[in-house]
Order: sequence, then structure tokens, then C-alpha cells
Amino acid sequence: MTLRAKILLAQTPLAGALILIAVLSGITSAALGRNVASILQDNYRSVLAAERMKESLERIDSAAMFIVAGERGRGMAQAEQNFPRFEAELTVQQNNITERGEPEATIVLRQSWNAYRAAFDRFVGGGNHAALEASYFETMNPLFVATKNAADRILDLNQDAMVRKRDQARRSAKRFNAVMLATALLASLIGLGASTVLTRRILSPLSVLGQTARRLGEGDMEVRAKVSRQDEIGTLARDFNLMADRLAQYRHSSLGELLQAQQQAQAAIDSLPDPILIFDLEGSLLSANRAAERVLHVTVEESTGAPMVRAEPQIRAVVEKVRVKALADEAGYAPGGFDEAVRVSPAGSDGNDVFLLPRAARVTTEQGGLVGVTVILQDVTRVLRFDELKNNLVATVAHEFRTPLTSLRMAVHLCAEESVGPLNDKQLDLMQAARQDTERLQQIVDDLLDLSRIQAGRMELHRRRVSVESLIREAIAPFASAARDKNLGLKSDIPPGLGEVDVDTERMQLVLANLIGNAIRYTPAGGAIVVRGRRADTTVFVEVQDDGPGIPKQYQTAVFDKFFRMPGSGSGGAGLGLYIAKEITLAHGGRLSLTSEPGQGSLFSVELPASAAA
Repeated sequence: MTLRAKILLAQTPLAGALILIAVLSGITSAALGRNVASILQDNYRSVLAAERMKESLERIDSAAMFIVAGERGRGMAQAEQNFPRFEAELTVQQNNITERGEPEATIVLRQSWNAYRAAFDRFVGGGNHAALEASYFETMNPLFVATKNAADRILDLNQDAMVRKRDQARRSAKRFNAVMLATALLASLIGLGASTVLTRRILSPLSVLGQTARRLGEGDMEVRAKVSRQDEIGTLARDFNLMADRLAQYRHSSLGELLQAQQQAQAAIDSLPDPILIFDLEGSLLSANRAAERVLHVTVEESTGAPMVRAEPQIRAVVEKVRVKALADEAGYAPGGFDEAVRVSPAGSDGNDVFLLPRAARVTTEQGGLVGVTVILQDVTRVLRFDELKNNLVATVAHEFRTPLTSLRMAVHLCAEESVGPLNDKQLDLMQAARQDTERLQQIVDDLLDLSRIQAGRMELHRRRVSVESLIREAIAPFASAARDKNLGLKSDIPPGLGEVDVDTERMQLVLANLIGNAIRYTPAGGAIVVRGRRADTTVFVEVQDDGPGIPKQYQTAVFDKFFRMPGSGSGGAGLGLYIAKEITLAHGGRLSLTSEPGQGSLFSVELPASAAA
């Protein structure tokens, strides 16, 4: 029997254990999935309908209060908007009855709603203010409370059911996990034990070869491997002994010493996990390590003096680029970021690509003479994977924040506008502060969502042709009040003949709003901000110039990076505004640049291709 067959046979028990574990995992996942689907299908829609009915009912009640207060038009508009919403959600509830007691509660809700609707129709037909007020407190308000309580009853029934089903799913998961863990542990122990015993018996001669190789490496040239087998290991032992005989002969010659030095050098680079390529001044490949053989398909035996004909074209191009740059620069070549990493498919990787970041160093003699270039392709796959996981986490968190934040903003807005009752001055100040904070938090969430779309390549542009003049004027208009409050001069400089551009106006307004907002934030009181348009041939420039403190030169590149905040800039957003603005501009085929000197203000320039004349 061949060695390969023996090794495969030894792995059979472990493979059986893995198959058993996989089957159990599939059964467990299917059972848990059914439990979760039951919760979502049976109860979640009713909970959502009840919440929406309560919201619509509260808005109708607010409309009645508007009518009592003499704002009949506003009240009727709000009521007419929310009556069909309540009716639609009530219909959904009537078609989604799944729990005990829910049919009766739904009937009660329908009766209460019909009574409230009829009372509202009578209410709006009332006469003077006193009659309306009496009708509201004597009839409308009790029916409102009864209807809301009926909706709360349905909400409680379904929420209790969700909690109960969740507990059932949790108990089932614990049972499944206990059974699967015990079975997996037992199967793994049995399979691992059997495989270990068989493998040890098969590979025991390799320990003899290992000890012989170790003694040979220590300089004992008389040692030989004593293995009497007729399989591949026996053949390897005989070849090993033949090699030892020849090494003993070379050891006593100068050629042997040279070969030993070369082998030691090769062993040193072979021990490194990243691909390493050594070139002479003409670009011929002198040496490569085992990682280069595995990843780049360049074998050590074929490397000397031969071009990298077996490597992928993009790898050859990248290696040649960094080699030439290293020859031209005494400091060698260092990458500017992970975006310079190149994707490759190593042999036998089963489709698992790796990302390599190139760097290069010059090879010199003791006298400083240049003799070649070493190119190192650093494996940054795990770093990029972690960065991808981080981006996915940010996108998920931002998405999950969005719904509760919308509800929070609405509640704060209603309270601040005193739509649900009057507030004293202290309460109103607190609500205004909360309103500003929720708006800032909403901006951060929006920036994070834009970031996730950009990183996922899902940013779609809906272009239309628009004049540069209107683009600038629409961008300035929302900031007039903020500039006036801060005593800043905000003006535009729009010469004739700027023409038109094909842009997604909403996203381009986001770019300009970010630049103008930053200028207002950082320009001191009494300063001036100019939004200027100019054209050069087929390129249009929209520039935002301020006379604020300026940006130090060491930060002028970093301000366009994700999550960067300049030291001393104070509280604010998440540090994504300029990064998103840059990416949106690039998606339009343009460029966002910065010119600044400390103490002399900053100039941000959005460069866009002009539209061809119609």
C-alpha cells in the first residue's frame, strides 16, 4: 500500500466525526430557524401594526386639539392624513390574528375605532369653541383612551407571545447545543484518537529521518538513516542517504563550502512567510523563496537568471514598477497605503485569494555599490479582512441606529414644538438642546451609511445637467442664516460663461454643504467666506475660500481620510465629511483638493468635467 493510501485511511475516522458534526449542526440550525421565523411571521407584524395605529391615533387626537384651539384647517389636514393609515394597519391586524385572546381584542379595537371615528365626524361638525371643547373632553378623549387601550392590549398579547416563543427557542437552543456539543466532543475524541494512532504508526520512520537530518545539519557527515520499508518513505530514506554521501564529498572541497553558504542564505529567506524576490541590476530574477513559489508560481530551481514568465501579468507589472522605483531612490520603495495591495490566487488555494503589499529595498556591497534589488510582497490579507469586518460592523450599527433615532427625533421635535402640550422655559431649553444633539447624531449616522455605501461600491449617481451658477446658489442658500448669526460674510463670485455640469445634484450639494459648513464652523466672527466658480477649458472649478486659521501642512492630506479629526478641532461629527466629499467627487470623474497656509485661511476646490455644449 502506498503512503498516500495509508494517510488517507488514517484520516477516515476523523472525517467521519466531522461529517457527523456537520449533520448535527444542520439539524440544529434548521430547528432554530423555524423558531425565529415563527416569531417574525406570527407576532412582529401585529406589534408593528399596533405601534403604527397608536401613532396615527395620537396624531388624530392632536388634530382634534388643533380644531379646539381654532386651527381647523391644520387639524383637518392632519386627521385626514392619519385616518386611512389607522384603517390600513387595523386591516393588517385583522388578517394576522395568531394568539389566544387576540380575536376578541381585535373586535374590541374595531368597535372602539368605529365609535371614535363616528364621534370625530360629529365633533368636527360642532359649533362654537365652547361646544367643541366640551365635546372633546366629554366624548372624544374617553373614546381616544379606550381605542388606545384596545391597541395596547393587542400589542401586549403579541409582545408576550414573542417573549414566550423567544424563551422556548432559547431553551431549545440550549438543548440542541448540549446534545451537539456532547456528540461532537465524543465523535472528535474517537476520530482524533484513531487517526492519531494510525498516523503515528505510518509516520514513525519520519522521526528517524528527522533525527538523521538534524545530526547531518549539525555537521555529522557520517550519520545515515536506517529505514527498511518499501513505500515512499523507504525510497526517501535511500535518496536521503545518497544525498548524505554526496554532501560528505562536497564538504571537503571549496565548492562544497560555497554551496553550503548559498543554502544557508536560501534557507533564511525560505523561512520567511512573505514572497521575496531578488533581482540584479538588469532585472533578472536571481533568487526567490518558497513563499514566492507557492504564491507567485515561481520555483526556486527555475528562478536564477530567468524572467518571471509564470507569474500573473499584474504581479509582473507591480514587481517591475517597485523594482524600478527602488533603483531610482536610495531609500527604496515603501507603499503609501493598503490600496496598493494586489490580489493573487496562490496554487492550491481553492479560490481563497491573498492580498500582497509590495515594498522594495536596494542591495549594496560593503563599499556602497548597488548590485540589485530585493522585492518583498507582504501578505496583508488578514489586515484587509479585519478592515472589511470593521466596515461591516460600522454599517450594521449605523443601520440599526437609524430607525430608533428617527423615532427619537420625531418625539423630540413634537415636544419642542409643544405639539403634545405646553412646556416651561427651562423645559423648552432642554428640548431645544436635545433637538440639536439628535440632529447631530442623525448627521453622524447618515455619514456612516454613506461611508458603508461607498466602501461596498453601492453609491449610485442620478446625473442631470445643471448650470454651475444654480449649483452654487442652491448650495449657499441654506447657510445664509448661520453665517449671519456668526457675523460672517458669505458671498458668491459667479462670472458669466461657467456653463453646465452633469452631476447628481443631491450628492454634489452634499459635497458643497460640507465644505461651506466647515468654513462657517472654523472661520472666526467677522471673517468672510467666498464660494467661487471658474472655468478652464473643459473643466469647471467650484471653490470655497475662507480666512479662518488654516490647516497645517502635515494634516492637509490626512483631512481627507476616514475618521480623521484635526487636533484641537473640538466636538463635532465622526470625521467622515471630507472623505465622503472626496469619494463623491471622484465618482463624478472629478477631484477635490486643498490649498492652505496656517493663519491665512483655506481653499477647497471641487474640480468637475464640464458638460459638452448641446
